[in-house]
Amino acid sequence: MAFKFLALLALVAAASAVVLPVAVKHVEYAEAPAEYQFSYSVHDDTTGDVKSQQEERHGDNVVGQYTLVDADGFRRVVDYTADEHNGFNAVVRREPLTHKVVKTVVPVAKFVAPVAHHYVAPVPHVTKVTYPTYYHH
Repeated sequence: MAFKFLALLALVAAASAVVLPVAVKHVEYAEAPAEYQFSYSVHDDTTGDVKSQQEERHGDNVVGQYTLVDADGFRRVVDYTADEHNGFNAVVRREPLTHKVVKTVVPVAKFVAPVAHHYVAPVPHVTKVTYPTYYHH
């Protein structure tokens, strides 16, 4: 019986060692160069948030610019380029604004509101109630 078991085990091991060919279809897609353009801008007089950006990409070449108004009243302008040979390069310049950005300030109240008085209703006295326990023998 042990011989039959070892023979069966050897047969299963040999069968699992056989590699069946698997059909794999490899599909190649032509790589199209990346192409896009975008831009946005924000101009919020209430908060003083003023900024913009624009960017274009053609293949591996990226060209763009972003601007923002710094807290000291200057506009920061960043012109940048990026490609696979030169990497990322940026030129930063600061320009004084021709008009001053005014941030709106919410006035603080100059009076004190009266303090509300809270009254607590009296809690009625609660008596603890106990129930007799019955034991079954």
